[in-house]
Amino acid sequence: MAEDLALIQGSKEEQYSSLLPQIKGLISHETNQVANMANICAALKQQFDFFWVGFYLVEGNELVLGPFQGPVACTRIAYNRGVCGSAWAKEETLVVPNVDEFPGHIACSSLSKSEIVVPILKDGKCIGVLDVDSADLNSFDEVDVKYLLQIINNFVENII
Repeated sequence: MAEDLALIQGSKEEQYSSLLPQIKGLISHETNQVANMANICAALKQQFDFFWVGFYLVEGNELVLGPFQGPVACTRIAYNRGVCGSAWAKEETLVVPNVDEFPGHIACSSLSKSEIVVPILKDGKCIGVLDVDSADLNSFDEVDVKYLLQIINNFVENII
């Protein structure tokens, strides 16, 4: 079904290219970061029908659930645990083609099959992550990395 949707709406890259200005328009004049995160999640979920899209924010030595779209999620994730905690610790984007093969994966839902996590870096420090899950294996690639990084960079530019 996702492949049919992509045929109707264009390639993944074309979809991201059309979505970027929309997201930038949504967040560029809004100072409330919770609202901005919520709109980013909604836009990504709507455009790509991802299984789960959300933010986790650094609070002490844990990531705490922020705005998201999808089923109920894990509320707290320890530093360097699971895909999100590992992306935070490494301060780099992680693409996981099969979450069942990721050592220490935290299964908030057994329906999640692949995942990409992008750290949010502000002033050289990780302040959170954007987590995107798919119900299909091998859903994420360098196109997702490229455009999700652009979305996060636009978001960070807007943080006061």
